[in-house]
Amino acid sequence: MTLSLFLHRRAIASAVTLSLTAGFAVPTLAADRELLNSSYDIARELFATINPEFVTWWEERHDESIEVKQSHGGSSKQARAIMQGLRADVVTYNQVTDVNVLAEQGLVAEDWQQQFPNNASPYYSTTAFLVREGNPKGIDSWDDLVEGDIEIVFPNPKTSGNGRYTYLAAWAYADREFDGDQEQIREFMKEFLGNVKVFDTGGRGATTTFVERGIGDVLISFESEVNNISKEYGEDDYDVVVPPVSILAEFPVAVVEEYAERNDNTDLARGYLEYLYTEEAQRLLAGFNYRVNDETVQGEFAEQFPETELLRVEDVFGSWGQVMDTHFASGGELDQLQRR
Repeated sequence: MTLSLFLHRRAIASAVTLSLTAGFAVPTLAADRELLNSSYDIARELFATINPEFVTWWEERHDESIEVKQSHGGSSKQARAIMQGLRADVVTYNQVTDVNVLAEQGLVAEDWQQQFPNNASPYYSTTAFLVREGNPKGIDSWDDLVEGDIEIVFPNPKTSGNGRYTYLAAWAYADREFDGDQEQIREFMKEFLGNVKVFDTGGRGATTTFVERGIGDVLISFESEVNNISKEYGEDDYDVVVPPVSILAEFPVAVVEEYAERNDNTDLARGYLEYLYTEEAQRLLAGFNYRVNDETVQGEFAEQFPETELLRVEDVFGSWGQVMDTHFASGGELDQLQRR
């Protein structure tokens, strides 16, 4: 597939699910109800596939017409947009902290993680590497990323949940490699961050930098994203590397109760998120290279997902609140590591 065709397909999918904040909506016949899903940057194609299936699923059971609309961007930016008045009915994010922020504002229930299975995470992933064909720099694990001639591309951890997971995965690897020695961990992280060529604000921007602009030796992103890029653009042009140790990236979902109730969509919002746990939706998710918990679907897609040890953020770093305060707050570890 040529680059122009790849980008053309990306553009079509993005146009279909373009953020409402951009003031664009695809013309449709008036539906009885509309649902707005606020989601992370690189989920455009995923929900462009899931939404029509959910519409059919819902209409067959409830005899009413519905339309699902999307708002996409970095998940932290999306959460801020909701706090500023974006009346989303549900959120499907890539980081727990962005849902917790909404819970702190009273927009999402405090016990949101108990309202759906698997800590309200219907699917999960990890961080993986996308390298140029043949893996010319021999990048197989995190320690290869601190070599002096390696150029890395991944999103800015300050603005992207995707980027935060990458940073935390690298730190967790170093923590294990150096048996918790903080001085050695920080030295590793300085070298790792020093090799970052471009810090885009979100996952989609990082993908564009690596694919369209041809910058970098390795793109670090969610395993799902790097596999989708490889398959869509051409498996002969890229290799996907899943490191032997990485981070568990949960994809939390929640009903934005205040807005869903105001929109008279509480039942529809819950139904939308419950649908993501059905075998049908789990199969769609696995088809987009996300890992799922449904055992039947796991068996069907077992060969698609290499074995890797996934470390939980909470086990390595403590609570997400501690993570944000220690690593990503102003003057935190990330800021200190980036000082020259």
